[in-house]
Amino acid sequence: AGALRARPNLGVLWVDAHADINAPEFSPSANAHGMPVAFLTKLIDVDEIPGYKWMSKVPKLDPSKLVYVGLRDLDTFEKGLIKKLGIKTFTMQHVDKYGIGKIMEMSLDHLASQGECPLHMSFDIDGCDPSIAPATGTKVPGGLNFRESSYVCEAVAETGLLVSMDMVEVNPLLATRAEADATIDLGVDLIRSSLGQNILS
Repeated sequence: AGALRARPNLGVLWVDAHADINAPEFSPSANAHGMPVAFLTKLIDVDEIPGYKWMSKVPKLDPSKLVYVGLRDLDTFEKGLIKKLGIKTFTMQHVDKYGIGKIMEMSLDHLASQGECPLHMSFDIDGCDPSIAPATGTKVPGGLNFRESSYVCEAVAETGLLVSMDMVEVNPLLATRAEADATIDLGVDLIRSSLGQNILS
């Protein structure tokens, strides 16, 4: 939201197991953490939700400037909405089919086709497979492996357009000490990759 206020023409790469585009009346869990994209795209009337009125000052995220990577756990409502809005979406099935290199090429080409714009990357650690990121609350098997996750970040860094990033859902309280340390280390590595660190640097 802060990045959109500063740069209304922002393009967003959303790396996640979940689409986070649910609405209160359709969400099985009614958890707000499953709704941020719905808030950003103004599908939810923020004036009707206690505590979210401040978001009325945030510019609307254009769905054509949003790309999902790594989805694999969607509610029925979300599936229909993604199709209706025409959001560019790459599930783990697409990653399996094309490989992460081609997925990132298509993702960044799509965002570039909307006109050169600054990029924000939202990276939910549950986009990674639980085998490498166990310390998170909504684990879904079949996620991005270490190199796939790293390449996503490296490819974004190579554009030179990344202006902001969030790394979310790292929760050490939901795992053993070893699992928490592994997840935290992974998150830090991915942030470094997003800032330009790669194998040769």
